[in-house]
Amino acid sequence: MLRNILDRLHPTFSKGGKLERLYPLYEAADTFLYTPPDVTKNASHVRDGMDLKRMMVLVVVALGPCFFMAMSNTGYQANLAIAAGQGTAFDSWREPILESLGRGHDPENFFDNILLGALYFIPIYLVTMTVGGLWEALFSLVRKHEINEGFLVTGALFPLTLPPTIPLWQVAIGISFGVVIGKEIFGGTGKNFLNPALTARAFLYFAYPSQITGMAVWTAVDGFSGATPLGALAVAQAGETIPMLTEISFWDSFFGYVQGSMGETSTFACLLGAAVLIATGVGSWRIMAGVLLGASVMSGVLCLSGSTALMTLPPWWHVVIGGFAFGAVFMATDPVSAAMTETGRWWYGILIGVLTVLIRVINPAFPEGIMLAILFGNTMAPLIDYYVIQSNIKRRAARYASK
Repeated sequence: MLRNILDRLHPTFSKGGKLERLYPLYEAADTFLYTPPDVTKNASHVRDGMDLKRMMVLVVVALGPCFFMAMSNTGYQANLAIAAGQGTAFDSWREPILESLGRGHDPENFFDNILLGALYFIPIYLVTMTVGGLWEALFSLVRKHEINEGFLVTGALFPLTLPPTIPLWQVAIGISFGVVIGKEIFGGTGKNFLNPALTARAFLYFAYPSQITGMAVWTAVDGFSGATPLGALAVAQAGETIPMLTEISFWDSFFGYVQGSMGETSTFACLLGAAVLIATGVGSWRIMAGVLLGASVMSGVLCLSGSTALMTLPPWWHVVIGGFAFGAVFMATDPVSAAMTETGRWWYGILIGVLTVLIRVINPAFPEGIMLAILFGNTMAPLIDYYVIQSNIKRRAARYASK
Protein backbone atom coordinates (compact mmCIF):
# COMPACT_ATOMS: atom_id res chain seq x y z
CA MET A 1 0.00 0.00 0.00
CA LEU A 2 2.78 2.43 0.89
CA ARG A 3 4.62 1.62 -2.33
CA ASN A 4 1.46 2.30 -4.36
CA ILE A 5 0.92 5.64 -2.62
CA LEU A 6 4.48 6.76 -3.40
CA ASP A 7 4.13 5.63 -7.02
CA ARG A 8 0.93 7.66 -7.44
CA LEU A 9 2.61 10.74 -5.98
CA HIS A 10 5.69 10.42 -8.20
CA PRO A 11 4.29 12.29 -11.27
CA THR A 12 3.35 15.25 -9.06
CA PHE A 13 6.96 15.67 -7.91
CA SER A 14 8.80 14.56 -11.07
CA LYS A 15 9.85 16.89 -13.89
CA GLY A 16 6.86 18.82 -15.21
CA GLY A 17 4.72 18.12 -12.14
CA LYS A 18 3.08 20.74 -9.94
CA LEU A 19 5.54 20.15 -7.09
CA GLU A 20 8.64 19.64 -9.22
CA ARG A 21 10.76 21.92 -7.01
CA LEU A 22 10.02 19.72 -3.98
CA TYR A 23 11.22 16.52 -5.66
CA PRO A 24 14.22 16.13 -3.28
CA LEU A 25 11.78 15.78 -0.35
CA TYR A 26 9.82 13.07 -2.16
CA GLU A 27 13.00 11.31 -3.24
CA ALA A 28 14.37 11.36 0.33
CA ALA A 29 11.24 9.66 1.70
CA ASP A 30 11.12 7.14 -1.15
CA THR A 31 14.77 6.06 -0.96
CA PHE A 32 14.73 6.02 2.85
CA LEU A 33 11.89 3.48 2.81
CA TYR A 34 12.85 1.52 -0.32
CA THR A 35 15.90 0.67 -2.40
CA PRO A 36 16.44 3.34 -5.10
CA PRO A 37 15.15 2.15 -8.51
CA ASP A 38 18.06 3.72 -10.42
CA VAL A 39 20.50 1.24 -11.97
CA THR A 40 23.66 1.53 -14.04
CA LYS A 41 22.68 1.85 -17.70
CA ASN A 42 26.09 1.04 -19.21
CA ALA A 43 28.74 -1.50 -18.29
CA SER A 44 29.79 -0.81 -14.71
CA HIS A 45 33.38 -0.92 -13.51
CA VAL A 46 32.56 -1.81 -9.90
CA ARG A 47 29.91 -4.25 -8.70
CA ASP A 48 29.17 -3.74 -5.01
CA GLY A 49 26.11 -4.10 -2.80
CA MET A 50 27.23 -1.22 -0.58
CA ASP A 51 25.62 2.13 -1.33
CA LEU A 52 25.58 5.39 0.62
CA LYS A 53 22.37 4.53 2.49
CA ARG A 54 23.61 1.12 3.61
CA MET A 55 26.92 2.60 4.71
CA MET A 56 25.32 5.34 6.79
CA VAL A 57 22.77 2.99 8.35
CA LEU A 58 25.57 0.60 9.36
CA VAL A 59 27.41 3.45 11.11
CA VAL A 60 24.24 4.36 13.00
CA VAL A 61 23.81 0.70 14.00
CA ALA A 62 27.42 0.63 15.21
CA LEU A 63 26.64 3.69 17.35
CA GLY A 64 23.87 1.78 19.13
CA PRO A 65 25.97 0.89 22.22
CA CYS A 66 27.05 4.55 22.50
CA PHE A 67 23.40 5.65 22.39
CA PHE A 68 22.67 3.25 25.23
CA MET A 69 25.58 4.58 27.29
CA ALA A 70 24.57 8.18 26.56
CA MET A 71 21.26 7.56 28.31
CA SER A 72 22.41 5.07 30.93
CA ASN A 73 25.48 6.96 32.18
CA THR A 74 23.82 10.40 32.02
CA GLY A 75 21.04 9.17 34.27
CA TYR A 76 23.44 7.27 36.52
CA GLN A 77 25.72 10.26 37.14
CA ALA A 78 22.75 12.53 37.90
CA ASN A 79 21.02 10.04 40.20
CA LEU A 80 24.31 9.31 41.96
CA ALA A 81 24.80 12.99 42.79
CA ILE A 82 21.16 13.44 43.86
CA ALA A 83 21.24 10.33 46.08
CA ALA A 84 24.44 11.60 47.73
CA GLY A 85 22.79 14.95 48.48
CA GLN A 86 25.26 16.84 46.25
CA GLY A 87 22.60 18.64 44.23
CA THR A 88 18.99 18.71 43.10
CA ALA A 89 17.16 17.85 39.87
CA PHE A 90 18.33 20.18 37.10
CA ASP A 91 15.02 20.83 35.30
CA SER A 92 11.57 20.73 36.84
CA TRP A 93 9.71 19.55 33.70
CA ARG A 94 11.37 16.14 33.85
CA GLU A 95 10.24 15.39 37.39
CA PRO A 96 6.49 15.07 36.58
CA ILE A 97 7.35 12.62 33.79
CA LEU A 98 9.46 10.50 36.14
CA GLU A 99 6.75 10.55 38.81
CA SER A 100 3.98 9.64 36.35
CA LEU A 101 6.01 6.60 35.31
CA GLY A 102 6.74 5.63 38.90
CA ARG A 103 10.44 6.32 38.62
CA GLY A 104 12.75 8.00 41.11
CA HIS A 105 16.45 8.81 41.51
CA ASP A 106 17.93 5.49 42.58
CA PRO A 107 21.39 5.14 40.95
CA GLU A 108 21.19 1.36 41.42
CA ASN A 109 17.95 1.11 39.43
CA PHE A 110 18.53 0.53 35.71
CA PHE A 111 15.20 2.01 34.62
CA ASP A 112 15.62 5.13 36.79
CA ASN A 113 18.97 5.77 35.12
CA ILE A 114 17.99 5.01 31.54
CA LEU A 115 14.77 7.06 31.67
CA LEU A 116 16.36 10.13 33.24
CA GLY A 117 19.22 9.94 30.74
CA ALA A 118 16.75 9.63 27.86
CA LEU A 119 14.96 12.79 29.01
CA TYR A 120 18.25 14.67 28.47
CA PHE A 121 19.59 12.90 25.40
CA ILE A 122 16.46 12.55 23.25
CA PRO A 123 15.61 16.31 23.15
CA ILE A 124 19.18 17.08 22.08
CA TYR A 125 19.01 14.38 19.41
CA LEU A 126 15.63 15.58 18.10
CA VAL A 127 16.81 19.21 17.85
CA THR A 128 19.93 18.05 15.99
CA MET A 129 17.99 15.96 13.48
CA THR A 130 15.28 18.59 12.96
CA VAL A 131 17.51 21.63 12.47
CA GLY A 132 20.23 19.80 10.57
CA GLY A 133 17.65 18.01 8.41
CA LEU A 134 16.02 21.33 7.51
CA TRP A 135 19.37 22.71 6.35
CA GLU A 136 19.99 19.58 4.27
CA ALA A 137 16.54 19.87 2.69
CA LEU A 138 16.97 23.59 1.98
CA PHE A 139 20.28 23.12 0.18
CA SER A 140 18.86 20.16 -1.78
CA LEU A 141 15.88 22.21 -2.95
CA VAL A 142 18.08 25.12 -4.01
CA ARG A 143 20.60 22.89 -5.80
CA LYS A 144 17.90 20.53 -7.12
CA HIS A 145 19.61 17.34 -6.04
CA GLU A 146 18.58 14.49 -3.77
CA ILE A 147 18.87 14.64 0.01
CA ASN A 148 21.83 12.44 0.87
CA GLU A 149 21.79 10.06 3.83
CA GLY A 150 25.11 11.44 5.07
CA PHE A 151 23.34 13.55 7.67
CA LEU A 152 22.07 10.41 9.41
CA VAL A 153 25.60 9.90 10.74
CA THR A 154 26.35 13.56 11.46
CA GLY A 155 23.05 13.84 13.32
CA ALA A 156 23.88 10.74 15.34
CA LEU A 157 27.49 11.67 16.18
CA PHE A 158 27.00 15.30 17.20
CA PRO A 159 24.65 14.75 20.22
CA LEU A 160 26.98 12.08 21.60
CA THR A 161 29.81 14.63 21.87
CA LEU A 162 27.80 17.08 24.00
CA PRO A 163 27.27 17.43 27.77
CA PRO A 164 23.70 16.75 28.95
CA THR A 165 23.23 20.28 30.30
CA ILE A 166 23.85 22.14 27.03
CA PRO A 167 21.01 24.53 26.06
CA LEU A 168 18.96 23.31 23.12
CA TRP A 169 19.34 26.61 21.25
CA GLN A 170 23.10 26.09 21.27
CA VAL A 171 22.57 22.59 19.87
CA ALA A 172 20.62 24.18 17.00
CA ILE A 173 23.32 26.77 16.33
CA GLY A 174 26.11 24.20 16.54
CA ILE A 175 24.59 21.73 14.08
CA SER A 176 23.72 24.61 11.74
CA PHE A 177 27.37 25.66 11.69
CA GLY A 178 28.54 22.08 11.17
CA VAL A 179 26.16 21.39 8.27
CA VAL A 180 26.37 24.75 6.49
CA ILE A 181 29.99 25.81 7.09
CA GLY A 182 31.48 22.35 7.55
CA LYS A 183 29.83 20.66 4.59
CA GLU A 184 27.27 22.38 2.39
CA ILE A 185 29.38 25.36 1.30
CA PHE A 186 31.88 22.85 -0.09
CA GLY A 187 29.21 21.05 -2.13
CA GLY A 188 27.52 18.69 0.32
CA THR A 189 28.07 15.06 1.27
CA GLY A 190 31.28 13.65 -0.14
CA LYS A 191 32.88 17.03 -0.84
CA ASN A 192 33.65 18.31 2.67
CA PHE A 193 37.23 18.13 3.91
CA LEU A 194 36.31 18.46 7.61
CA ASN A 195 34.16 16.15 9.69
CA PRO A 196 30.84 18.07 10.02
CA ALA A 197 30.02 16.72 13.50
CA LEU A 198 33.45 17.69 14.83
CA THR A 199 33.20 21.06 13.11
CA ALA A 200 29.94 21.70 14.97
CA ARG A 201 31.47 20.54 18.25
CA ALA A 202 34.55 22.74 17.78
CA PHE A 203 32.35 25.76 17.03
CA LEU A 204 30.47 25.33 20.30
CA TYR A 205 33.73 24.72 22.14
CA PHE A 206 35.11 28.11 21.17
CA ALA A 207 31.87 30.10 20.84
CA TYR A 208 30.21 29.02 24.11
CA PRO A 209 32.98 27.62 26.34
CA SER A 210 31.06 28.10 29.60
CA GLN A 211 28.32 25.69 28.47
CA ILE A 212 30.62 23.00 27.11
CA THR A 213 33.66 23.10 29.43
CA GLY A 214 34.32 23.42 33.14
CA MET A 215 33.09 21.36 36.08
CA ALA A 216 29.37 22.21 36.19
CA VAL A 217 28.25 20.90 32.79
CA TRP A 218 28.95 17.15 32.85
CA THR A 219 26.38 16.03 35.45
CA ALA A 220 22.72 16.91 34.95
CA VAL A 221 22.25 18.10 38.53
CA ASP A 222 21.76 21.67 39.72
CA GLY A 223 24.45 22.79 42.18
CA PHE A 224 26.89 19.94 41.45
CA SER A 225 30.43 20.49 40.20
CA GLY A 226 32.77 17.76 39.12
CA ALA A 227 35.58 17.59 36.60
CA THR A 228 36.03 14.85 34.04
CA PRO A 229 39.06 12.57 34.61
CA LEU A 230 41.01 14.48 31.95
CA GLY A 231 40.00 17.82 33.46
CA ALA A 232 41.23 16.74 36.89
CA LEU A 233 44.50 15.39 35.49
CA ALA A 234 45.17 18.55 33.46
CA VAL A 235 45.72 20.67 36.58
CA ALA A 236 47.51 18.06 38.71
CA GLN A 237 51.22 17.51 39.21
CA ALA A 238 53.04 14.20 38.93
CA GLY A 239 52.47 12.02 41.98
CA GLU A 240 49.67 14.21 43.31
CA THR A 241 46.68 12.41 44.79
CA ILE A 242 43.50 13.35 42.97
CA PRO A 243 40.42 12.48 45.09
CA MET A 244 38.17 12.07 42.07
CA LEU A 245 40.50 9.62 40.33
CA THR A 246 41.13 7.53 43.43
CA GLU A 247 37.41 6.66 43.34
CA ILE A 248 37.48 5.64 39.67
CA SER A 249 38.94 2.31 38.59
CA PHE A 250 40.34 1.44 35.19
CA TRP A 251 37.24 -0.65 34.52
CA ASP A 252 34.91 2.22 35.46
CA SER A 253 36.57 4.25 32.74
CA PHE A 254 36.65 1.33 30.31
CA PHE A 255 32.90 0.68 30.61
CA GLY A 256 32.13 4.41 30.70
CA TYR A 257 30.56 5.10 34.09
CA VAL A 258 32.42 8.37 34.58
CA GLN A 259 31.63 12.01 33.87
CA GLY A 260 32.06 13.30 30.35
CA SER A 261 30.25 13.90 27.06
CA MET A 262 27.11 11.79 26.87
CA GLY A 263 28.19 9.16 24.35
CA GLU A 264 31.99 9.29 24.49
CA THR A 265 32.81 7.82 27.90
CA SER A 266 32.60 4.08 27.17
CA THR A 267 35.58 2.47 25.46
CA PHE A 268 33.72 -0.85 25.60
CA ALA A 269 30.77 0.57 23.63
CA CYS A 270 33.16 2.02 21.06
CA LEU A 271 34.90 -1.35 20.66
CA LEU A 272 31.54 -2.99 19.94
CA GLY A 273 30.94 -0.33 17.29
CA ALA A 274 34.45 -0.84 15.89
CA ALA A 275 33.74 -4.56 15.46
CA VAL A 276 30.67 -3.76 13.35
CA LEU A 277 32.49 -1.16 11.22
CA ILE A 278 35.51 -3.38 10.59
CA ALA A 279 33.44 -6.52 9.87
CA THR A 280 31.34 -4.67 7.29
CA GLY A 281 34.30 -2.83 5.76
CA VAL A 282 32.78 0.58 6.53
CA GLY A 283 35.47 1.69 8.99
CA SER A 284 39.20 1.46 8.33
CA TRP A 285 41.01 -0.70 10.87
CA ARG A 286 44.28 0.84 9.70
CA ILE A 287 43.20 4.30 10.87
CA MET A 288 41.99 2.93 14.22
CA ALA A 289 45.23 1.00 14.72
CA GLY A 290 47.29 4.01 13.64
CA VAL A 291 45.59 6.29 16.19
CA LEU A 292 46.21 3.72 18.93
CA LEU A 293 49.83 3.22 17.87
CA GLY A 294 50.62 6.92 17.68
CA ALA A 295 49.04 7.68 21.05
CA SER A 296 50.70 4.70 22.74
CA VAL A 297 54.19 5.57 21.51
CA MET A 298 53.84 9.29 22.28
CA SER A 299 52.39 8.76 25.75
CA GLY A 300 55.01 6.08 26.46
CA VAL A 301 57.83 8.48 25.62
CA LEU A 302 56.37 11.29 27.73
CA CYS A 303 55.67 8.91 30.61
CA LEU A 304 59.40 8.30 31.07
CA SER A 305 60.25 11.89 32.00
CA GLY A 306 56.96 13.57 32.92
CA SER A 307 56.54 16.38 35.44
CA THR A 308 52.72 16.55 35.41
CA ALA A 309 50.00 13.99 36.04
CA LEU A 310 49.07 13.81 32.34
CA MET A 311 52.72 13.31 31.33
CA THR A 312 53.12 10.38 33.69
CA LEU A 313 49.79 8.83 32.65
CA PRO A 314 50.49 5.39 31.07
CA PRO A 315 49.29 4.69 27.52
CA TRP A 316 46.46 2.34 28.53
CA TRP A 317 44.85 5.10 30.60
CA HIS A 318 44.91 7.53 27.69
CA VAL A 319 42.81 5.04 25.71
CA VAL A 320 40.00 4.70 28.29
CA ILE A 321 39.54 8.31 29.43
CA GLY A 322 37.94 11.14 27.52
CA GLY A 323 36.68 10.63 23.98
CA PHE A 324 39.78 8.88 22.65
CA ALA A 325 38.08 5.61 21.66
CA PHE A 326 35.02 7.40 20.28
CA GLY A 327 37.15 9.70 18.15
CA ALA A 328 39.40 6.90 16.89
CA VAL A 329 36.51 4.62 15.91
CA PHE A 330 33.80 6.97 14.63
CA MET A 331 35.35 10.37 13.87
CA ALA A 332 38.82 9.67 12.50
CA THR A 333 37.49 6.97 10.16
CA ASP A 334 35.07 9.30 8.35
CA PRO A 335 35.52 8.05 4.74
CA VAL A 336 35.18 11.56 3.29
CA SER A 337 37.58 13.59 5.42
CA ALA A 338 40.12 10.83 6.18
CA ALA A 339 43.05 9.68 4.06
CA MET A 340 42.08 7.50 1.08
CA THR A 341 45.22 5.45 0.40
CA GLU A 342 46.00 2.36 2.47
CA THR A 343 49.47 3.54 3.49
CA GLY A 344 48.18 7.06 4.00
CA ARG A 345 45.60 5.77 6.50
CA TRP A 346 48.36 4.46 8.73
CA TRP A 347 50.18 7.81 8.74
CA TYR A 348 46.92 9.70 9.12
CA GLY A 349 45.99 7.62 12.16
CA ILE A 350 49.45 7.88 13.70
CA LEU A 351 49.41 11.67 13.25
CA ILE A 352 46.08 11.93 15.07
CA GLY A 353 47.25 9.67 17.90
CA VAL A 354 50.48 11.63 18.44
CA LEU A 355 48.71 15.00 18.32
CA THR A 356 46.01 13.83 20.73
CA VAL A 357 48.54 13.07 23.44
CA LEU A 358 50.60 16.20 22.74
CA ILE A 359 47.52 18.45 22.99
CA ARG A 360 46.38 16.72 26.17
CA VAL A 361 49.76 16.91 27.86
CA ILE A 362 51.33 20.15 26.62
CA ASN A 363 48.28 22.42 26.69
CA PRO A 364 46.05 21.91 29.77
CA ALA A 365 43.49 24.33 28.27
CA PHE A 366 42.52 21.54 25.84
CA PRO A 367 42.65 18.38 27.98
CA GLU A 368 40.54 16.32 25.56
CA GLY A 369 42.86 16.57 22.54
CA ILE A 370 41.23 14.10 20.16
CA MET A 371 38.79 16.64 18.69
CA LEU A 372 41.43 19.14 17.58
CA ALA A 373 43.79 16.35 16.53
CA ILE A 374 41.22 14.86 14.14
CA LEU A 375 40.37 18.24 12.63
CA PHE A 376 44.09 18.86 12.04
CA GLY A 377 44.38 15.37 10.56
CA ASN A 378 41.47 16.18 8.20
CA THR A 379 43.41 19.14 6.80
CA MET A 380 46.53 17.01 6.35
CA ALA A 381 44.80 13.99 4.76
CA PRO A 382 45.01 15.25 1.13
CA LEU A 383 48.70 16.06 1.57
CA ILE A 384 49.38 12.63 3.07
CA ASP A 385 47.63 10.92 0.16
CA TYR A 386 49.54 13.08 -2.33
CA TYR A 387 52.95 12.04 -1.00
CA VAL A 388 51.92 8.38 -0.78
CA ILE A 389 50.81 8.43 -4.44
CA GLN A 390 53.97 10.26 -5.53
CA SER A 391 56.08 7.72 -3.67
CA ASN A 392 54.29 4.88 -5.44
CA ILE A 393 54.80 6.56 -8.81
CA LYS A 394 58.52 7.04 -8.20
CA ARG A 395 58.97 3.45 -7.02
CA ARG A 396 57.18 2.03 -10.04
CA ALA A 397 59.05 4.34 -12.41
CA ALA A 398 62.36 3.17 -10.90
CA ARG A 399 61.28 -0.47 -11.21
CA TYR A 400 60.31 0.09 -14.88
CA ALA A 401 63.58 1.89 -15.62
CA SER A 402 65.62 -0.96 -14.12
CA LYS A 403 64.05 -3.38 -16.62
